[in-house]
Amino acid sequence: MPLTTSPLRVAVEATPLLGVQTGVGRFCRGALGALDLRSELSVSAFAVTWRRRRHLAQAVPPGVATAQRAMPARPLYQVWAHAPWPPVEWFIGRCDVVHGMNFVVPPTRRAARVVTVHDLTVVRFPEMCDGPTLAFPAMVARAVRGGAWVHTHAQSVADEVVDIFGADPGRVRAVAPGVPPSPSPSPVPAGRLVDLPVGTERYVVAVGTVEPRKDYPNLVRAFGRVAAAFPEVALVIVGADGWGAEALHRELAASSWRSRVVRSGYLADAALARVMADADVMVYPSRYEGFGFPPLEAMALGVPVVATAAGAVPEVVGEAAVVVPPADEAALADALERVLAGVGRAELVAAGYRRAEHFTWSAFAGGMVDLYRAAVADR
Repeated sequence: MPLTTSPLRVAVEATPLLGVQTGVGRFCRGALGALDLRSELSVSAFAVTWRRRRHLAQAVPPGVATAQRAMPARPLYQVWAHAPWPPVEWFIGRCDVVHGMNFVVPPTRRAARVVTVHDLTVVRFPEMCDGPTLAFPAMVARAVRGGAWVHTHAQSVADEVVDIFGADPGRVRAVAPGVPPSPSPSPVPAGRLVDLPVGTERYVVAVGTVEPRKDYPNLVRAFGRVAAAFPEVALVIVGADGWGAEALHRELAASSWRSRVVRSGYLADAALARVMADADVMVYPSRYEGFGFPPLEAMALGVPVVATAAGAVPEVVGEAAVVVPPADEAALADALERVLAGVGRAELVAAGYRRAEHFTWSAFAGGMVDLYRAAVADR
C-alpha cells in the first residue's frame, strides 16, 4: 500500500479578523482562505481574546475550524513578554505549527512557530507609532531568539529582519500575498458612491487608515499644487482616523482647497472596490510600507497608480506605477498632474493589470506550505 502523509496541523492566530478589518485583517482573511484549500494542511484559527473569540467563527472563511478555550489577552501578553509559558496548546490543542499573523506568536510546547512581520515602521520610524505598537520589536526579537521562523511579505522587509534582529537568513522567508479578494464593486443606481464637491466630476483616491506613516498631510499639500490646473478633480481619502490623525485635520484646515477634499471614512470591501474603480488615479503617499495592498487592488481594477518609493513599495509595484521619493511634495504633485493629464495612462493601466496578476493567493499558499514544512523539520 502507498504511504500516506497526514496533513500538517496549522493553527493560525487570527485576532486581526475581529473588529474593523484594516490591511492586516484583510491579509489574514485571504491567507486563511488560501491555506485552507491546500490538501497538505489542516488549518484552524484562534483569537487571543476573552469575549470576542465567540465572533471568530463568523469572521473566518467557511470550513476553517475555530475551537479554543478562552484566552485573556492582557494577562497572557504580559506573561509571554517575559517567559515562554503557558504554551498555546493549553488553549487550542495539539498542532504542528502555530502561525502568528501580526508580529506576535505565542510560545508552544512542541509545535513549530512562525511569525509574520508586516513591516518595521516601529524600528525605522518610532515617532510614527503609538504606544502598543512600540512593543512589537521586543516581541519579534524574543520570537527570533526562541527559534521562531519569520514570514514577511517582501524581501526588503526580510532583509531588515535579518539586519535588525540578527535572525538566521535561512529562517526568514519572503512570501508575497495575493491581491485581497475583491468582490464585485457595489452597484450604484446613478452617479458615484462618493458625493463629490460641487463642480468636480473626477477624483484622486487614497486608501488607508489615517496615521503618520501614510503622510496624508503631504498629499493634501501636493493636491493643492495641482488643484487650480484641474478644477474638475477632487481628492478622496478612504480610511478611518487612526493614531496621529490630528496632523491631517490641521493640514486640511489650513488648505485653500479643503472644500475639494472628501473624507469617506472606512469602507467595506464592495464599497471600497467601487470607489477605487471609479477613481482617475490611485495615490499611495506613504513614508514607509512593508508591502502595500491598495496599489495592487487599484491595478487589478484598471486604475493607474502614483506611489512613493517607501520601503517595499517599489518591490511591489515594479514598473507598473509612477514612483516618486517619499515626502517630496513637488514630485508627488508633478506625478499626479501628468497622470491626470493622461500622459502614459494607457501604458500604466496595461502594466498594472500585468503586475497584479503576479500576486496570487495560490502562490502564497504554496510558499507557506514550504515554509511550514521547513519549520517543522527544524524542530
